[in-house]
Amino acid sequence: MRPVISFMHLSLDGFVAGPNGEMDWICVDEEIFEHVGRRIQEGDTALYGRKTFEMMEAYWPTAGDQPNATHHDRSHSAWYQKIQKVVLSTTLDEKNYRNTRVTGSNPVEKIQSIRQQTGPEILLFGSPAATHFLIQQDLIDGYWLFVNPVILGSGIPLFAGIQNKINLKLVSTRQFSCGVTELNYRVRR
Repeated sequence: MRPVISFMHLSLDGFVAGPNGEMDWICVDEEIFEHVGRRIQEGDTALYGRKTFEMMEAYWPTAGDQPNATHHDRSHSAWYQKIQKVVLSTTLDEKNYRNTRVTGSNPVEKIQSIRQQTGPEILLFGSPAATHFLIQQDLIDGYWLFVNPVILGSGIPLFAGIQNKINLKLVSTRQFSCGVTELNYRVRR
């Protein structure tokens, strides 16, 4: 079965965004971009909540074509255009988007079906509401977390609505020069 891995930046106190959705505290630099860029090349499916997908769709399809596009913009834009995208939504029409499937009214069934297909891990990007839903449905198999050196005090927590304890196994860690620490966990089943 293909694992679903949640990719998320978070504060030291466990928030993925500020109280009003602010993400200006997230530290990203070329070192992180290159590391993430190499890792996501191994995958063929990205999973998004509707809000995050709409943000990504508004930027990435043409980001690499802009005259001032960075190497990261060109590389990530090319990856985004070829990757199969799955969106947790009952309102989007997948016909309007390239390489995109929408889960519709049966998201658990749709994700389980995708997990049964042959292929590498499925990366869930950002999407706090989608992450909360998938945690509650026991559909997340790992957490690829980038802990930023900041304490927000309040905001949108990564782990909300947890009904049962989730045991994790630390797979790897990495420290980046900007102070971010990557923690890669797998769920123990």
